[in-house]
Amino acid sequence: MYKFELCAFADEASKSVSEQIEAMASNGIKYLEARGIDGENISDISIERAKQLKEELAAHGLAVWSLGSPIGKIDITDDFAPHMEKFRHTLELARKLGAKQIRLFSFYIPDGEYEKYRDEVFSRLSAFVSAAEGSSVTLCHENEKGIYGDIPERCFEIHQAVPGIRAVFDPANFVQSGADPLKAWDMLAEHVEYLHIKDSLDDGRNVPAGEGSGRIPEIIKKYAAAGGRVLTLEPHLWEFAGLSGLEREGEKSKVGGIASSQRAAFDIGVKALKNILENINL
Repeated sequence: MYKFELCAFADEASKSVSEQIEAMASNGIKYLEARGIDGENISDISIERAKQLKEELAAHGLAVWSLGSPIGKIDITDDFAPHMEKFRHTLELARKLGAKQIRLFSFYIPDGEYEKYRDEVFSRLSAFVSAAEGSSVTLCHENEKGIYGDIPERCFEIHQAVPGIRAVFDPANFVQSGADPLKAWDMLAEHVEYLHIKDSLDDGRNVPAGEGSGRIPEIIKKYAAAGGRVLTLEPHLWEFAGLSGLEREGEKSKVGGIASSQRAAFDIGVKALKNILENINL
């Protein structure tokens, strides 16, 4: 069977780091995309806490693969200077944690005003790239509803204009933005660094991988054929602590209803991904 490195947003199992570690270990997942740390967003923790976290994870054979940061999840009209400082702090956290990637976004855009703010989006993303030069940390843009890079065409524009940024490909987010994930893959494949495994029905409700319109088995096969190795599980099957902080004001993810607890929902998400990997022909 094709060998993938499995990673997860462990805060979807629990907000407690100790319980995240237990959930990761029991599911055989070695790498963490760090986002919620004992109820605090990864970009807000101190450098000292990052050092402690790295040691705590290492003691259990775990490591941080990426920082699931909220960088770029502000309005494009917001003051950029304090957000740039937040990015610099997040970059230093990545160094201390040994993370190879930082996930980021391309700013919330006023309805219908994508063209007006295109150059500002590219300028801000370029500033992140310049700040990260020489750090050995790869910046990865995630497609997300409501931001500039919500649909494949605008994601492609980003990678053409800011070649220092790679892509985190999220099939469910493309579904929720009205885009065909397979067509999105064909457009963006050369820019993809890794995949987020999250699935969604056409009505926006998140479901276990393979049960929605994200075309996840097909995309995993294409990703493997292109040499892809890392899959990050982001199931969104429970309203976990911090979820509301990841969304634009007035928006709410359609989650829950498939499990009796947060941990059970996480385990269902892991099982769905492993079932796909066991049954696809690679």
